[in-house]
Amino acid sequence: MDANSVEYITRLVIEAVNSSDRKDEMAVPIGVSARHIHLTQEHVEQLFGPGYQLTKKKDLMGGQWAACEQCTLVGLKLRAIENVRILGPVRSASQIEISATDARTLGISAPLRQSGDTKGSAPIVLVGPKGALYLEEGCIVAARHIHMTPSEAESAGLRDGDLVSVRMGNDRGAVLDNVKIRVDGKFTLEMHIDTDEANACSVKQGDTAYILL
Repeated sequence: MDANSVEYITRLVIEAVNSSDRKDEMAVPIGVSARHIHLTQEHVEQLFGPGYQLTKKKDLMGGQWAACEQCTLVGLKLRAIENVRILGPVRSASQIEISATDARTLGISAPLRQSGDTKGSAPIVLVGPKGALYLEEGCIVAARHIHMTPSEAESAGLRDGDLVSVRMGNDRGAVLDNVKIRVDGKFTLEMHIDTDEANACSVKQGDTAYILL
């Protein structure tokens, strides 16, 4: 059975659980978010050359996609992480999302923030094949969150911006608090945690967790 079949079956099970009479928990698939980069078109061209356009590798949620292009991240002490994936489409502001372990590797103090909240965040250097870029701010450790549609939120009695606790559906049974609900009609139901959190909870991409309602 391939990965796509496993994901499809997992989502069928989650839909069945959430349509049952049990209302104290809501099943949600886990998405493990690896380090990645969002760029403006100006910064794409600074790193890859004048007029350069990102090329799509794989579709993601909500109209986003993984690009073929990658960059190197360089910290303040010249410590580097290579081959960091860029996500498209281009944005109005550049943002780099890493784990706390990545931040220590790079020698920077990246704050824990929700995506888009980059004011006063950590500086970082990006190196591409045609140039380098210094950002005075823009590097964060992304806070855990759950994407869902308005109908899913209404069914669970949740609203955009709510904070919930989530139980991992495995033998370790870890519970993560302060998980932010993000609601949009373009979303697919999924909880996003970073690689540090996934390793600590012994879960992987496609596993199931449960929102405690």
